[in-house]
Amino acid sequence: MTSQSIETAATPVAAPAHGAEITVPLNKLKASPRNARKVKHSAAAIEALAASIRAKGVLQPPVVEIERDGEGAATGGFLVTIGEGRRQALRLLVKRKAIKRTHPVRVIVDAQNDAHEISLDENITREAMHPADQFEAFKRLADEKSYGPEEIGARFGVSAHVVRQRLRLGAAAPELMAAYREGTLALDQLTAFCLSEDQDRQRQVLEQIGPHTPAYAIRRAMTEAKVRADDRRAVFVGIEAYAEAGGSVLRDLFTEDGGGWLEDVALLDRLVADKLAWLAEEVRAREGWKWAEVGSDYAEAAAFGRVYPVEVARSEADAAEITALSEEYDRLVSETDAAETLPLEVDARLEEIDRALQAFGPDFDYASEAKARAGVMVLLGYDGLARFERGLVRAEDAANEPPPWEERVAAGEEDGADTPAAAVAPDPDEDGGLAPLSDRLVMDLTAHRTMGLRDAVQADVGAALLTVVHALALQVFYPGSGLWTPLQLRLTVTGLERMAPGVSDAPAGRRVADRLEAWGARLPEKAEDLWAVLAPMDRANLLDLMAVCAGVGLYAVRDPHDRRPGALTQAEPLATAVGLDMAGTWSATAAGYFSRVSKARVLAAVSEAVGAEEAGRIAGMKKADMAEAAERLLEGRGWLPPVLRTADVEQCDAATSSLEDDAYPFAAEQARAKK
Repeated sequence: MTSQSIETAATPVAAPAHGAEITVPLNKLKASPRNARKVKHSAAAIEALAASIRAKGVLQPPVVEIERDGEGAATGGFLVTIGEGRRQALRLLVKRKAIKRTHPVRVIVDAQNDAHEISLDENITREAMHPADQFEAFKRLADEKSYGPEEIGARFGVSAHVVRQRLRLGAAAPELMAAYREGTLALDQLTAFCLSEDQDRQRQVLEQIGPHTPAYAIRRAMTEAKVRADDRRAVFVGIEAYAEAGGSVLRDLFTEDGGGWLEDVALLDRLVADKLAWLAEEVRAREGWKWAEVGSDYAEAAAFGRVYPVEVARSEADAAEITALSEEYDRLVSETDAAETLPLEVDARLEEIDRALQAFGPDFDYASEAKARAGVMVLLGYDGLARFERGLVRAEDAANEPPPWEERVAAGEEDGADTPAAAVAPDPDEDGGLAPLSDRLVMDLTAHRTMGLRDAVQADVGAALLTVVHALALQVFYPGSGLWTPLQLRLTVTGLERMAPGVSDAPAGRRVADRLEAWGARLPEKAEDLWAVLAPMDRANLLDLMAVCAGVGLYAVRDPHDRRPGALTQAEPLATAVGLDMAGTWSATAAGYFSRVSKARVLAAVSEAVGAEEAGRIAGMKKADMAEAAERLLEGRGWLPPVLRTADVEQCDAATSSLEDDAYPFAAEQARAKK
């Protein structure tokens, strides 16, 4: 093959012969209208070609035909029949000022073949190399030439992350690579095996589960002894702190979120325990509690008694200043609400006010006496944040609190009385030193008084509401006080952690606890002072407190040892009346549901929520794999097992039809609203 040079001057020259390899200025190369490829090259493909050309030059000369005018005379330009992508890549380098517009390009002239046919031939007859060959070739560059991911990426026009993925795949065990080449292992399965570079572990998992296992099951097997990076323990400690302590992280190079697994579980658990212990000691020293300790779950905190914060007493001057600062803060926010950005002086003033308000401390705090006998427990929440349960009172620190009423009744004391009637010593000065009334007469007279109270309370709705709320609040917030009211209303609060570990830490459990905490802060520390605090409250507040107390006393657990079928039956219309939707509180997971039911129920759930086709795809899986697959398929779909579903109002008509509007206006209104 001869080499000729095309002059850039306007002087006519002889057309090069067929097959000649010549050098042409880049600006003389043009796109051919007869190119068979009509869809343009992707930006990524052009970027890769440009990187390759800049590093190694044009490895394959483009094939061109001579451009001619209408009379058949050569114009001096050339149409690129094969290699349009290379021409575009060269133009990209010109745009980036890496080369000149007249950069010399070696091309091969084709003056005999049909341009459209050879363009088509070029795109059809070639076959791309197998991805496995590419992975191993990248690995060879890294091993033999010590190229890093960035260097390899720059030479081939791909990102360093893509190079890291290919290097990881190129380091797969030979057995895996052979299976991938043979087609018995898909790419997603190979990437699952290559989560770890440990070839021995790859072989071990391959022998255990075989080559036909879904990718997610392979990934689970490769990481079964590790902790996910989004685990609450990892979130609490932090990946950086874990790595600084010497822990290794297995990164997933093949997912968009770049998730990973922490490999040293013992180290992670130790870091969690140490951090919780440090937080417990820090809050004890800073806030002045008698004790502080680390708890494993909310059931431990629920076993303690409670004291609650009280409103902080402030001087008139402090109260006035707080009011003024708060009003100024609200005014500045209101005046600048429509602005996209706050003026600097307003932003600075708001920060100054905020610091001044914080200096006054909280509006509610625990009394010094309460802190002297109570403590705080630090727990790890479901979201990876530390939870502080304050105001916990140990049994030995209770302030001379008598036992609950159940224990007193069991001991033979009068139900509903603070002390047995026989234990009340007569007052010798009562009735001017006259002989005391007989017990029988006292019972007779107080029975009449009780009937009078019943009559008066029935006639006074406000007093009735106050009496009920007072009785409920005493039992919920002062369970060990031993103080009772004349109302024979007994409320039992049953912990649920024994039946469902972690239920108190779920969203609904946290909301219930938050409401109790908020009301506990508003109520007095001593049970004897409760009536005086409740009496001046408006009806809205009393109803809210009653709802909080009534809610915490509900129990609708289907316990085989429970003999209250009627209570469970009545729980259904109640759920309908309040519009209970468990989809916002509970979701079906492999651990929480699917692994605990039969395969038939798993398939029924998938079929109902997603479709019979998806259920058929997982029907042949092992139980553990099926449970994992079902969790992913149903995620975000709001599916609930029948036991958690709330019946439609129409199904509860029989239960609600007996509600009289006059007697039960709220329930009747709710039932009508649901319809």
